[in-house]
Amino acid sequence: MITIYGLKNCDSCRKAIKVLHATLVDVRRDGVPDDIMSRALASFGTAFVNTRSTTWRGLSEAERRKSPQELLKAHPTLIKRPLIAVHDRLFLGWNKEIEAEVKAAI
Repeated sequence: MITIYGLKNCDSCRKAIKVLHATLVDVRRDGVPDDIMSRALASFGTAFVNTRSTTWRGLSEAERRKSPQELLKAHPTLIKRPLIAVHDRLFLGWNKEIEAEVKAAI
């Protein structure tokens, strides 16, 4: 089973869902489960935080200094999208290389 953590109106998430026939977990509505969040932060570090987003630009300097875990709990739309879970592996983002890696993991 393939699960995509992202936003229903995110173009990258929609492309990944269409290609992978995956289930979407809307992080704005449902959040990211703690175990997935911990694994993603361990795997991707600060790259898991989307510092190019509108949400990031709206944060104060004090909020930006919080740990990535605290930031993502408070503002789940800050996750870089899509976060793709396939079996016990996680993939971040969507491009041809990641598409190939995900398909190989299926």
